[in-house]
Amino acid sequence: MNGNAPITVLLVDDQPLLRMGFRLILEGEDDLRVVGEASDGAEAIRQVREVNPDVVLMDVRMPVLDGIEATRAVASSGSSAKVIILTTFDLDEYAFAGLQAGASAFLLKDVAPAELVSAVRVVASGDAVVAPRVTRRLLEAYVRGDHPSVPGHFSVTGHSVATANSAASGQRTASVPAVGKGRHPHGEEQPKDPLLEALTPREREMLGAMAEGLSNAEIAHRFFLSEATVKTHVRRILAKLHLRDRVQAVVYAYETGLVVPSNPDY
Repeated sequence: MNGNAPITVLLVDDQPLLRMGFRLILEGEDDLRVVGEASDGAEAIRQVREVNPDVVLMDVRMPVLDGIEATRAVASSGSSAKVIILTTFDLDEYAFAGLQAGASAFLLKDVAPAELVSAVRVVASGDAVVAPRVTRRLLEAYVRGDHPSVPGHFSVTGHSVATANSAASGQRTASVPAVGKGRHPHGEEQPKDPLLEALTPREREMLGAMAEGLSNAEIAHRFFLSEATVKTHVRRILAKLHLRDRVQAVVYAYETGLVVPSNPDY
């Protein structure tokens, strides 16, 4: 995304009416432009290569190739496109798998128009924050193990299938070896993730604050720092952990035990 150029969006869903509805909402904004549509994951991958969108709105359940595999392919391709996963239910194992595969956000398909527009803008800016209650519930439910994983896509405490696929781009998805000395929600001891050792104590504090869903301004207020300093810390954290964006950092923090899931009734 450059200067005052509009944010370009690719719509990916096997339901034409849903794509039409999202197009009408997005194209009603001066700074947003829909540059393509796809009805399955394979077509989405081709479109990302051809039109290079800033943001991809990606359904998870589609024919030919599902949205999880398509998201994984986009994230590991080196494309700058950010993926927003679309699903019908808030506590959806496929949505969590999508976040682990490299998606930058998660939205329900019945999202209010204003929230959809806001999410596209925030994700395109690269400053996505996992603050919405529904996304926190999703992360906490799956890290607690309240719901089964998606077969063949990820395991909460082990290596994701996507880890090897993303290595070529120098980035990884958030499924990693868990952090040492902490404990998984089920009680077993967690092995240490060597990459976490590269973080300074301050950077670990920052990562924890990011996982709480705090914005840069809120983190700056908590630690008595300038927003510019916080942004520098965030960039360094992502670089050291080889993660794509803030959302992947949040998933990492939950999976490694740096953040302990709250009460199940959250």
